[in-house]
Amino acid sequence: MYTASFAFFEAIWEAGVTHCFVNLGSDHPSIIEAMVKGQQEKNGKFPRIITCPNEMVAMSMADGYARLTGKPQVVIVHVDVGTQGLGAAVHNASTGRAPILVFAGLSPFTLEGEMRGSRTEYIHWIQDVPDQKLILGQYCRYSAEIKTGRNIKQMVNRALQFATSDPQGPVYLVGAREVMEEEIEPYHLKQSVWDRVELGGLPQKAVSQIAESLIGAKKPLLITGYSGRNHKVPGALVDLANSVKGLRVLDTGGSDMCFPASHPGWLGLRFGVEAEIKEADVILIVDCDVPWIPTQCKPADTAEIFHIDVDPLKQMMPLFYVPARHRYRADALTSIQQITELVNGELANKVDSPNSQKAWDDLVAAHQKRLDDIAVKAGAKSDDTFGTGHLCRKLREACPKDTIWAIEAVTNTAFVHDNLQPELPGSWINCGGGGLGWSGGGTLGIKLATDAENGGTGKGKFVVQIVGDGTFLFSVPGSVYWISKRYNIPVLTIVLNNKGWNAPRKSLLLVHPEGAGSKATNEEINISFDPVPDYSGIAKAAAGGDLFTAKVEKASDLDSILRQAIDSVKGGQSAVLDCKVNLGS
Repeated sequence: MYTASFAFFEAIWEAGVTHCFVNLGSDHPSIIEAMVKGQQEKNGKFPRIITCPNEMVAMSMADGYARLTGKPQVVIVHVDVGTQGLGAAVHNASTGRAPILVFAGLSPFTLEGEMRGSRTEYIHWIQDVPDQKLILGQYCRYSAEIKTGRNIKQMVNRALQFATSDPQGPVYLVGAREVMEEEIEPYHLKQSVWDRVELGGLPQKAVSQIAESLIGAKKPLLITGYSGRNHKVPGALVDLANSVKGLRVLDTGGSDMCFPASHPGWLGLRFGVEAEIKEADVILIVDCDVPWIPTQCKPADTAEIFHIDVDPLKQMMPLFYVPARHRYRADALTSIQQITELVNGELANKVDSPNSQKAWDDLVAAHQKRLDDIAVKAGAKSDDTFGTGHLCRKLREACPKDTIWAIEAVTNTAFVHDNLQPELPGSWINCGGGGLGWSGGGTLGIKLATDAENGGTGKGKFVVQIVGDGTFLFSVPGSVYWISKRYNIPVLTIVLNNKGWNAPRKSLLLVHPEGAGSKATNEEINISFDPVPDYSGIAKAAAGGDLFTAKVEKASDLDSILRQAIDSVKGGQSAVLDCKVNLGS
């Protein structure tokens, strides 16, 4: 039989999708039949199926894979309940701009055997809801119901076109059992007519305005957040910073590695509260969702602000605005290259060389002081305990230079970034949103992707997950480490154990700095993890015991335990280290 379900898999394969993350249910008989047929008959020209015992993990794996490669992924879940099981992972994919096609079945729409796929189980009545698409609709770039197998490939390609066009994000298709069981004539589409919609560069007038403002500025600042998703952008930003000698680059949000730490213009990863924002006289925002937090920090009224973004209106956000002189919907790489070319070309004679050299010298000195201050703060404590900063410096020394860091450290993120000091494009991928628990599946997806891109299992780059203790529990570790073992996806996980959720306390103090809660214990405000769970033990149980684990409390033990864990992962066995870290360092 050639069914709509088989055509669905053909469609995603022909569109370049190589993996499919699934959690199957009673709506998927034809999907399962198509999987078996494809694996038997398609001779390696069929998506690899990855079974995920939890939908959050499935979506997060697809997210990690898509975020690293830029290639769309597919997730298949079970009717309304499986759709709801995706939960926070859909938020992360939407705000993190991960191109993912989610497919879910619908309860059958016939009940007396009128069509193949008609209702056969009790649950088909219970899971019949008025409009299943509404569950995910507001997070998606596109959602639709497949109503016939005769145009299923067009529906799939339309969805993928939305998913991969900027601003990228998840899309949602649903189809009832009867539709997915429909027998149709085999057919193929001309794939070239379904390419993503591409953005262009800046108008020439805009290039001139921005370039002239930057070279005339005393304290120019560039703020970005996810422009590094395109791995050519960090190099382009370096070229621009080398051309505009006093330009500093601030990463707010830390979604991707956008600018190398070794460059004198590097200000690190922060969350929109830096003094450089207040001091800047010209600010260029490039692909960034939250350049600053006005109640904590904002630019001077006299600052000249330009905003270049794939989505400058932030159409998914009901409230957003910045006082930009001009806004442009444009491709970051093309725009940066245009500005740099003009600065080094027609405007080169307008650069004040003595002032430019002084600006560069000041930048170099400030950068060195920043690195020195970070190093001092990251030292081990006199009582042989350590903070996140010290741990991450040790990690950077011990792990391969081209390691990919998957980060969900929440309140510790700045300490992690300061001390890992990422350099290589694609080497830092942070959770794209606020749905805690991304990094478990996200890390597996990243490792799966780097292996696949480099020829097979174990041939990709070394991947490390750094996750807070509370967030580790959100990540559904029972599912994560079963998948890691089942599909031979070895990763190193570092759990930052500070005995609780500290983000809620920070939020509390920002609003009620002198309130009753400011003097209360973690237990009293219900953010304590005491007794402390056995994080590595949870993971080891899920992996059937085949997992390297250790708990680290002393700085003097770090070097040896890290070496053992890294060797374990290089040998094909995942490792989880439960690291007790001090707060605030």
